[in-house]
Amino acid sequence: MRVMVFVKATKDSEEGIMPSSALLEEMGKYNEELVNAGIMLAGDGLKPSSQGKRVAFDGPGRAVIDGPFAETRELVAGYWLWEVKDMAEAVEWVKRCPNPMPGPSEIEIRPVYELSDFEEIMTPDAEAIHGRVQDKTKNR
Repeated sequence: MRVMVFVKATKDSEEGIMPSSALLEEMGKYNEELVNAGIMLAGDGLKPSSQGKRVAFDGPGRAVIDGPFAETRELVAGYWLWEVKDMAEAVEWVKRCPNPMPGPSEIEIRPVYELSDFEEIMTPDAEAIHGRVQDKTKNR
């Protein structure tokens, strides 16, 4: 099972306050444990939303919205993509994580959809397209 693990933003992360060198080292060691266990597929920290943009969709219309974005607690400051046996294993790994922020923080875990989740509505053409995309992205 793949899960996306989100490190939620805080006031400090949105202000661009960098982690301490000690936290950077702790997180590096944690990431190394994840890789060595075969759990971590990808992961990175994200710059503050003031450096980001959103694209809003309404039918054929598109509108670009410049950051920063207001609801800090709804923003993401970093992420991992993990392969785990189940949600319980993901929770256990998150509980071992160093606190990713100087103060209170949260980490959210969400399952990733797999092609098999769409089998009732998947057409053969759509399955072929998505299969090709998966093959190409896995080989990078």
